[in-house]
Amino acid sequence: MMFVFLAAVVAVATAAPQYAAPQAPSRYSESSEEVAILRHDFLQGDEGGYKLDVETANGISVSQAGSPSGPEGSVVKSGQYSYTAPDGTPVLVKFVADENGYQPQSDLLPVAPAFPHPIPQFVLDQIAFAAEEDAARERRPSSPSATYGAPQ
Repeated sequence: MMFVFLAAVVAVATAAPQYAAPQAPSRYSESSEEVAILRHDFLQGDEGGYKLDVETANGISVSQAGSPSGPEGSVVKSGQYSYTAPDGTPVLVKFVADENGYQPQSDLLPVAPAFPHPIPQFVLDQIAFAAEEDAARERRPSSPSATYGAPQ
């Protein structure tokens, strides 16, 4: 009986799933390079405002300032950040974040076509037709509808 019990325990132990040691997640790349912080200046104001300047050894630079001057005390901030893209392109993004949301500006961001763009002729024809209908409706004398009679 003891042999059967011992065999069952060994079978359960060997059948249990074997988990590998956890590995650190790879957030952005396979690199585990540590980058030195060359400058980190943070000034906290009395009224909730702040100013932050950070520069790293690999060329990343962040500069921003904020204050609770938005609606209902929300923080309004502005600043810029820069880095070098993997293909070697220097990237500079200036931004404002306020009650209208995050508004970045950079030469590298896509831009919508300038307005007014050309309006197709069929659209212009339809607008003219609608204007003619409105003008004709205005010229007609207003009279009671023939389909509705007086209440009886």
